[in-house]
Amino acid sequence: MSEAQGPDQPDWVFPSEKHLHELAPALQEAQAAWLSAIDSLRAPDRKTHELIRLVCTVILRNPPGVERHAMLAAEVGATWEEIAGTILLTQPSFGLVPALEAFPHARRGWHAAQEQPTETE
Repeated sequence: MSEAQGPDQPDWVFPSEKHLHELAPALQEAQAAWLSAIDSLRAPDRKTHELIRLVCTVILRNPPGVERHAMLAAEVGATWEEIAGTILLTQPSFGLVPALEAFPHARRGWHAAQEQPTETE
């Protein structure tokens, strides 16, 4: 928890959530509920779900999103080869540069997932 957050302050998943909550708390809460509903989809499987979201963040050139979804994909079993291949699939339609820019962020996210302790540790 950061210094700005006290025990009664939520730990925001995305930095923008705090600002949205300050301006329009009901809107932020509805958005969080909507995202939770998307996360609860049973198909596609969770790994595919995160790889699709990874592609979207590569296309949007959103480095924090690339890192986050690479990490989440790795947490549910995606290998680095699957993550890298997913990023490379964006090239024919969206060009080389967004994919190349995404690699360091995706690698950081993948490594972060590897560094997390497993439930058996």
